[in-house]
Amino acid sequence: MTLTAPRTSFPSPYDLASPEAAEGWKALYPYNLVFQENLREVENEKFWFCDSQHWPNVFKPFETIGVEFAVKCLGQYNPRHYLIPPANGIEFRIHNGYCYMSPVAVPPEEIPARVEPFMERAGHYFANWDSLLEQWHGKVLGTIQDLESISFPALPDVVPLSDVTSGRGLDPTFDLLGNFDRLIQDCYRNWQYHFEFLNLGYVAYLDFFGFCKEVFPGIPDLAVAKMVQGVDSVLFRPDDELKKLAVLAVDLGLTGSFAPGSDAASVLAAVAKSPRGDEWIAAWEAAQDPWFNFTSGNGFYASDEYWRDNLDLPMGYICDYTVRAATGEDLHRPIGKLVAERDRITGEYSELLPPEARESFEGKLGLARQVYPYVEDHNFYIEHWTMGVFWRKARELSRMMHDAGFWNQPNDMFYLTREEVRQALFDLSTGWGVGAKAIGPSYWPQEIERRRAIVEALESERPQPVLNTPPAIITEPFTVMLYGITTEQVARWLGTGDDDGDGLRGMAASPGTVEGLARVITGADQLADIKQGEILVAPVTAPSWGPIFGKISAVVTDIGGMMSHAAIVCREYGLPAVTGTGSASTRITTGMRLRVDGSNGTVTILDGE
Repeated sequence: MTLTAPRTSFPSPYDLASPEAAEGWKALYPYNLVFQENLREVENEKFWFCDSQHWPNVFKPFETIGVEFAVKCLGQYNPRHYLIPPANGIEFRIHNGYCYMSPVAVPPEEIPARVEPFMERAGHYFANWDSLLEQWHGKVLGTIQDLESISFPALPDVVPLSDVTSGRGLDPTFDLLGNFDRLIQDCYRNWQYHFEFLNLGYVAYLDFFGFCKEVFPGIPDLAVAKMVQGVDSVLFRPDDELKKLAVLAVDLGLTGSFAPGSDAASVLAAVAKSPRGDEWIAAWEAAQDPWFNFTSGNGFYASDEYWRDNLDLPMGYICDYTVRAATGEDLHRPIGKLVAERDRITGEYSELLPPEARESFEGKLGLARQVYPYVEDHNFYIEHWTMGVFWRKARELSRMMHDAGFWNQPNDMFYLTREEVRQALFDLSTGWGVGAKAIGPSYWPQEIERRRAIVEALESERPQPVLNTPPAIITEPFTVMLYGITTEQVARWLGTGDDDGDGLRGMAASPGTVEGLARVITGADQLADIKQGEILVAPVTAPSWGPIFGKISAVVTDIGGMMSHAAIVCREYGLPAVTGTGSASTRITTGMRLRVDGSNGTVTILDGE
């Protein structure tokens, strides 16, 4: 009998076949985002993992702006701004339409020289956190305001007479091109601001985490995470606003207007006819700015739907909350319970330390708690609010170009790269300026259809989770804490780790044990299918899925570590969670009965019914 040797590596991106009918997919993306043949030897020396936590879908060409801006700006704050001693940035590539990442190591001999400048630079932010964060809010909101002011009207037949008589000397195409440049620049600006604080938030937590591991040998990762739980994050505010509106509907005697499954228009029409309905509608309208700048996706794709653009989304959650509030159910997160548990476990560990070590423990804990809320807060201001306005304006531009005959469907612009969009805009401007037909209407429609077919072919297959040969031991803290890519998980993917039998193993991300029926969700459009008490199983959850956390009993994801959004949100909602299982969404099917042990990181399949 011939024995098959265990695998020691994953496929190379250069050997991984593309889906049928996806030939030529590389040409859809900028040259620097795909694996180049002349760099095969260099790129194959690197370990790449698929970041399906942030980018779970195939990119249309224009949508690469999110990964380009986000990961580039994330990287720059490590070696260029703060000189974080053990961390550089992350390289990224697109392969078969999906995003792959590879952390850039800091040579050990360079780490000592970065310590002193890091202490000076990061220390300034830690010492002035509140005032600098207040300044940050002003910068971010100013950028959003500028984004809101951008518009893309159709070009007029002739310039206004006032432009001639005033001697302006410029035509509307100057504004058209300038507004597109502003759109891109404003997006880039707020992604710069995004990481001004985020990396330091992770650093403070990881410093506290490392200290705890040193002075409390054997302390579970989850115990450390519990010491900073019970946060008051802006990210929870949109969901809290919906709960307040549901409670108000009950208090005003309007529950009959909120039948589950009703759309926003019918609910509002019924409420308007009810006594005191005007009070509820006023509260509904007041909540929208800014809290409806929220998406059920993650903000990285042009197709993400935002509450303010589709009021049926928040109204659907309100209808569900209203039914539950009418029965006397407490809709709010168990903050008191979380804080009590946080203080209990903190006190127990603190008492184990001698006075000097206890002082260090309390100092590091205090800093971690101060900066920790930003780890989630930034999502609302950037991924949700900024990107919501950005995509809305981009769709406005796409519709204008569609009306000018450049493509067949209103949102087809996203099959172009942003450089190609500017080229098409100048094509439009040239045709308008010289009084001739632009070239784009005879070129782009068929080219977009070709690209659409390629994107659809790429979407037909899920991505390979990792590429090339993994390191013997994965120690890079962000890879472990944020993504849940651990030595043990990689071993399971290779088939050399522990056999979990009728279950899976992942990160013990949020404590507690429950049994229930699985509901496998692969996208936000399926959230309405979730029934009360089910266990949510997904490749990854978005931070904005908070409104369904009151219905589910536990969460299981394919990717994500202790500091992933799924883990943080589950701890704040008091739900058991196992993250980073690698394959839960493909091994589990809806209706299976599961036992989720979020304290030990195990998922047991009890039966397959």
